[in-house]
Amino acid sequence: MPGETLLSAFDAVLADLDGVVYAGPHAIPGAVEALVGLAGIDVKLAYVTNNASRTPAHVAAHLRDLGAPAADDQVVSSAQAGAALLAQKFPRGSKVLVVGSTALVQEVEQVGMKVVHSAMDSPDVVIQGFDPMLGWANLSEAAFAINGGAAWIATNTDMTIPRDRGMAPGNGTLVAAVRAAVSHDPLVAGKPEAPLFLTAARRLGAKSPVVVGDRLDTDILGGNNAGMATILVLTGVDSCESALRARTAERPRFIIETLKDFYQPYPAVTCQDGVYTCGGERAIALDGTIIVTLSRAGDDGHTNIDAWRAACAAWWAAVPESDTATTPQMTWRSPSS
Repeated sequence: MPGETLLSAFDAVLADLDGVVYAGPHAIPGAVEALVGLAGIDVKLAYVTNNASRTPAHVAAHLRDLGAPAADDQVVSSAQAGAALLAQKFPRGSKVLVVGSTALVQEVEQVGMKVVHSAMDSPDVVIQGFDPMLGWANLSEAAFAINGGAAWIATNTDMTIPRDRGMAPGNGTLVAAVRAAVSHDPLVAGKPEAPLFLTAARRLGAKSPVVVGDRLDTDILGGNNAGMATILVLTGVDSCESALRARTAERPRFIIETLKDFYQPYPAVTCQDGVYTCGGERAIALDGTIIVTLSRAGDDGHTNIDAWRAACAAWWAAVPESDTATTPQMTWRSPSS
């Protein structure tokens, strides 16, 4: 169809924030303009974030300051998901040790729980979310409470978080520190579990949403878990190479360089006799090796996204079901090879 773009088949975008819209306090180049343009093509927008350090209202205000469209109820956070899981699992008035931000405290209080501040208060459950001010004493209280019999919920387990200066340790590293002292895993409320995405889609009344994220293990896995189409954008954590190696559950349907690619046609990947072609670049998987034949002399292929799209299609077809990451060899060939 003339004028068809990547988003033509979708009525809503469910966008991650860190690494997709911004890195630290600053917008990723082109992201805000891409989000503003969604209204002009009648595509709805919600933000789905695993960062539990701020309230949805604060996140929305930050987005508006950057120029992005954002009402408070367009932001769905893992803090909300964690509080909802508390309400599902525990009666109102249960004692909850919050190891996280004041935003998480507010969400916990809104579902009728009693917030306590020490393991000595005999909490029924510990809920842990990201807060850059957390320290050893906070993590120790969590471990003391859990070892004393409290249940344990984590808002999310992202190991890293993109900041304006680069990658920083995420909530998953803090959860791992507690886990080392308690020897069992928490219940996880946010991504990659499906409810966060399903809640966002319901708020929008979306029938065919697409999830956009920079992380395979949370955004893409979570969108896939929710039965939604997924887009990996290469402005944050994961890369074409990590997408290629991804286990089946974490493979995206689309790979784009920036959100500006929303408004471009997505190149079709075709297959003939085992050779996968995308935008003139060709790839075939043979005996654990992916052979990529490039269309332009002098192109080393490593920054050619169509070559990676073809390579992913070839490898994923060769290894359709894998519960672990895979490590194919790569061979790049010039047109004259």
